[in-house]
Amino acid sequence: MTNDWSFLNGMRIIDLSRLLPGPFATQTLADLGAEVIKIEEPKHGDPGRFLGKDMFARLNRNKRSLTLDLKSDAGKAVLTDLLKEADAVIESFRPGVMERLGFGYEAVKALNPGIVYCSLSGFGQTGPYRHRAGHDIDFLALSGYFAVPSQVNDKLARPKVRLSDYAGAMYGALSLAVAMGSAKMSGKGQYLDVSITDAMVNWSAPLVRIAHELCDGDPDRMSFVMPDNDIFETKDGKHVAIGLFENKFWLVLAEMMGDEFPDLRREDWATNKLRNQQKAAVHGLMSDMFASKTLAEWEALFGPTDLPWAVVYEDMRLFEDPHLIERGMFGELGEGEDKTFQAGYPTKFSAGLNEFRTAPPQKGQDTDEILRGLGHDAAAIQAMRDAGVI
Repeated sequence: MTNDWSFLNGMRIIDLSRLLPGPFATQTLADLGAEVIKIEEPKHGDPGRFLGKDMFARLNRNKRSLTLDLKSDAGKAVLTDLLKEADAVIESFRPGVMERLGFGYEAVKALNPGIVYCSLSGFGQTGPYRHRAGHDIDFLALSGYFAVPSQVNDKLARPKVRLSDYAGAMYGALSLAVAMGSAKMSGKGQYLDVSITDAMVNWSAPLVRIAHELCDGDPDRMSFVMPDNDIFETKDGKHVAIGLFENKFWLVLAEMMGDEFPDLRREDWATNKLRNQQKAAVHGLMSDMFASKTLAEWEALFGPTDLPWAVVYEDMRLFEDPHLIERGMFGELGEGEDKTFQAGYPTKFSAGLNEFRTAPPQKGQDTDEILRGLGHDAAAIQAMRDAGVI
């Protein structure tokens, strides 16, 4: 399967990004059919490689790797030739770096008016923070993410995955896809300024406004902080998630467990609004209830029901989940020592999608082939290699 139904099939993206956000954005587009040429520094490659084979692999499947010294004239000449024929380019440097290299948007646009040029950065290309260094935790902090309480006993804690990096990556991928489709029809490219912080602000700001303008920052007054929509510890120290946002599910739970815990049937807890007025008491009862049985016992009780519950996977049990296995969410690429775990693309297309096409590339593995495609013969390629250009 080649994903030849996708309009991205045959479209070329030059990937100058590094680490997580840019590479995840381009992997998403590569999964969907785009040709992605990853440009890496000749000696060390993408800094993400230093985080380990599997960390690099989760962001770079279905790509080709070309090593290129962009500080050399010969390296700049190769990149120029690539950009002339490319559909898009993405970079993740701080503002001004690409201009200093001679490949800012205006320079690239002069080479190729139809190209889509995406700058994916922490704070964007404008504003007083644009030159700041930053990573995921900083973008979360500035986005207002931590100003949104989510639990009755809420604590400041960073997410378990690099949430803001992924948010920025997804907006980058979506914006690139739309802009590339438009450019394909009109012949006119454009510039995309994608800020990771802005991506998180887009998610966080509405709830920050509600929480602090309408509720004075008091979780007891926030309707979206619910005492029966949380994670609870079981008797054996494991955890269950349950979300009783719809009142019908509370009534099911009360019917099931009300003999052991009569307060579940209290009239003054019979609706979401009433329970939200007594959050501490309701949450305390729920905590006591879940602590009365082991995880296995709760699984046996809840399994046959229509309650919105889930085991909280805290270990490798995730990979044994029959639902996720049937959905094709796990795969592998590569052979032998190079074999790497892959998480599947989450959308199932009726036309089919082969997201597990090629393994994450070794550093520079496609350099010679790409250069031959640009017209360089074996002697010229060897000369560039001897000079450290590739």
